[in-house]
Amino acid sequence: MKGKISEVVFDIETLPSPQGTPEEAEYPARSVREGEDPGEILRRMSFAPLTARTVSVAMLNPETGRGIVWYEHPEGAPSQSANGLITLAPATEEEMLEGFWETVTRFQRLITFNGRSFDSPFLMLRSALLGIPPARNLLPYRFSAIEHCDLLDQLTFYGATRKFTLDAYCRGFRIAPPGGGDGGHPDLSLLVAGGRHREVAEFAARTVRATGELYRRWQGFLSFSAGRDPF
Repeated sequence: MKGKISEVVFDIETLPSPQGTPEEAEYPARSVREGEDPGEILRRMSFAPLTARTVSVAMLNPETGRGIVWYEHPEGAPSQSANGLITLAPATEEEMLEGFWETVTRFQRLITFNGRSFDSPFLMLRSALLGIPPARNLLPYRFSAIEHCDLLDQLTFYGATRKFTLDAYCRGFRIAPPGGGDGGHPDLSLLVAGGRHREVAEFAARTVRATGELYRRWQGFLSFSAGRDPF
């Protein structure tokens, strides 16, 4: 790739699917451990495409700061983020995934935080389960940030050092963390159950903004290109 390349940050949020399937019905029984908190079972279910649904898909162009968040809200209306740069669009899960695949093909470099281990495989398999063909491979050659820059890979030097959360890296680099002043990940299940769907969308928007800022820090200080002429 020569010259300036187009880049997009993306992130997803998921929750256990409310629609029972044989796989989902069996999962808790097969996975429960004696004395385990039921909440932990649901947390694990939210990570697997067979037992979870997508409740938000967020995308951001880190150069312009513009983006979109598709999010689950049965009776919601489209709106804008506080800074007016990110569209918050209520959608069904199928609409979220279709919108993502249509948009992601316009960009050359993908930027994520832990996207290789979670977001990318979840999006690809969940789309296939819903009969939506993935428009591109989100998991190209791992040991290169040219097509897909997973910041967790980059900031741990491909697992050579300890992993931290996105909030922790943001605080270290003096970036406003998506979790806000209290930090951490909000309980999305409580937000959805309480009808606070927009708060899910706003958290998703903060997450891609923070990831984009973290990418700029990595790009400015820790991105090395082989083959440069030292003179």
